[in-house]
Amino acid sequence: MLIMLLFPRRCPVCGDIVPGVSSIRGRALPPLEHLICPECIASLSPVRQPVCMRCGKEVTGSRMEYCPDCMRHPRSFDGGAALFHYNEAARRSMAAIKYKNRREYLDFYSQALVSRYGKWLSHIQPDALIPVPVHPARRRKRGFNQAEELAERISLLTGIPVRADLLIRIRKTLPQKELNPAERLNNLRLAFAVSDFYKAHLEQIPRRVVLADDIYTTGSTMEACTRVLKAAGVKQVYIMSICIGKGR
Repeated sequence: MLIMLLFPRRCPVCGDIVPGVSSIRGRALPPLEHLICPECIASLSPVRQPVCMRCGKEVTGSRMEYCPDCMRHPRSFDGGAALFHYNEAARRSMAAIKYKNRREYLDFYSQALVSRYGKWLSHIQPDALIPVPVHPARRRKRGFNQAEELAERISLLTGIPVRADLLIRIRKTLPQKELNPAERLNNLRLAFAVSDFYKAHLEQIPRRVVLADDIYTTGSTMEACTRVLKAAGVKQVYIMSICIGKGR
């Protein structure tokens, strides 16, 4: 009871206390309905079938294999999954995680991802989860990498190991927000690399991985990371994100 008072669970959407559970990591998580306000779950918009076979974005018809973005911009990754549309409620929640240190919100999102896509993960049988890295300067300022925090939680639920040391960010880039997809990909060119350890130990590079991040918008970041991973010897790269946008 004292732990619950000291570390109350807060709803990832509205931030109010969800009574009856704590936010201590390393313990079995409570049911999903105890991790979010019942009223707030309705404000999140789930990605529903049919979806793009490449990125996991919702498409308008069952005969569509790929979304317009993936048809215009061929992808290097092999498939993807996303949980929610990047609407206003999701935007506020993702911003709270990154800029207000609400890492505990990822307990809900990681469990929701595994609840929905656990069978998909079992089917593709990844050797590792790879979080999209942030630049060291940004990590020092923020104190953490939200993609790595997400991957660690998914790992606790699935047993899939995290290789956070494989892919690194070596170049700070311009803000992506105002750039079109081609400009975004060019902006990210040479921003990522395989770490020196794995360059020296190519035999330890996993063959099938899931690349994890909080938000997928145009796919430029996932594409840049995938190209680096495949150039280093990864054979299959799948992507997984909490939120997915409409792209441009």
